[in-house]
Amino acid sequence: MEAITALRRRGLLASARPWRSLAYLVTSSVPGALVLTVVVAVLLVGGTLASVAVGLPMLAALAFAGVPVAAFERWRLRLVDSGPIADPHRPPDRPGVGGWLATRVREAATWRELGFAALLATVLWPLDLAVAAVGVALPVALLTAWMPVLSGGRRGLWPGVAIHTPVQALAALPAGIALLVAGAYLLTGAAAARAALTRRMLAPRPDEAARLLAEVAGSRARLVNAFEAERRRIERDLHDGAQQRLVAVATSLGLALLDLPPGPAADHVAHAHGQARLALTELRELIHGIHPQVLTQHGLAAAAQDAADRSPVPVDLDLDLAGRLPAPVEATGYFVVCEALANIVRHSEAGRAWITGGRRGDTLLLEIGDDGVGGADPAAGTGLTGLSDRLAVVGGTLTLSSPPGGPTLLTVELPCRETATSASSSPRTAP
Repeated sequence: MEAITALRRRGLLASARPWRSLAYLVTSSVPGALVLTVVVAVLLVGGTLASVAVGLPMLAALAFAGVPVAAFERWRLRLVDSGPIADPHRPPDRPGVGGWLATRVREAATWRELGFAALLATVLWPLDLAVAAVGVALPVALLTAWMPVLSGGRRGLWPGVAIHTPVQALAALPAGIALLVAGAYLLTGAAAARAALTRRMLAPRPDEAARLLAEVAGSRARLVNAFEAERRRIERDLHDGAQQRLVAVATSLGLALLDLPPGPAADHVAHAHGQARLALTELRELIHGIHPQVLTQHGLAAAAQDAADRSPVPVDLDLDLAGRLPAPVEATGYFVVCEALANIVRHSEAGRAWITGGRRGDTLLLEIGDDGVGGADPAAGTGLTGLSDRLAVVGGTLTLSSPPGGPTLLTVELPCRETATSASSSPRTAP
């Protein structure tokens, strides 16, 4: 843990670590004293009003007192440990206060947090303040002992022990320096131990972390499916709505052009007819880029063949795909093929490209290469970052080999199980 390893680093005294540790220990009194005050007040008031059934809900609410305390402690831990603690709680099963209470009362994390709050209110914050006082107050008292002694007074250190003479005050200076150095290590060590205890009690257990990860992955899968469904809806609306209207407009203008005699009016109609046909072509390309019908109807192999046929660079295609893949995998695979071919056309100066791959067990493997100049750099804005982000959504990986002079080979692996969108791996881009 970061707070513990700081004790073994050289230069601890010159760093901000002892000061951050002091702040961490001193500020422990804020939630500790507040929790103690609130709990005592609720117990007194709730116990008094329990006979009239008003105090019972107040007493029951104490079971959830650890939830806000733990959230504050997880945030406060950043004073000495930059590693975040994930919230161990899962989203409520249903909306509303009742759903929140029903979910929290069944979680072990709620009761661990309640135990931590009780420990904080009764033991931890007084102990933290005591350690802070020992680590700072006594060294400072020794270092400043000469101030009251020179004016004829004395410096009390603790009950029964005081400095009376200038000689004693002078001798206290090196002792104060030594104790100040020792106090820095004491504060850092105490804060590290306190942070370790906080992390131990408030961090998710392995089973809770796995459950939270599964819920996040499931949420991501639902977002991906919703996104793909929305893309298909937009493509369908454009295909069946705007495109058909443009076809009707272009047809009407063509018929009007046949009926008009040569002249300025015919020229304007001809120009409008040409613009309508151009808009229709651009709309068809837009629809094709959103989610082509061939992908929906015939699958990835047919869609990749269509993309290869439309590429200005000749493309050799060899895909071994038996049957259909999950819709998110097909959509992502098609996006990868189109983006890779676009990069080849724009940047590679290639005379030929190739796409090979197929399904290997539960993985879709795609290899897209070209015989161009190579030197592709993911940081140079060539679309590789967008590919990596898109692959991350379905748990895919991306590997790039592009030495100067070529050839360039892009290897993509996509989990093609039905739960592919719930995979938690992130893409890698290897030079």
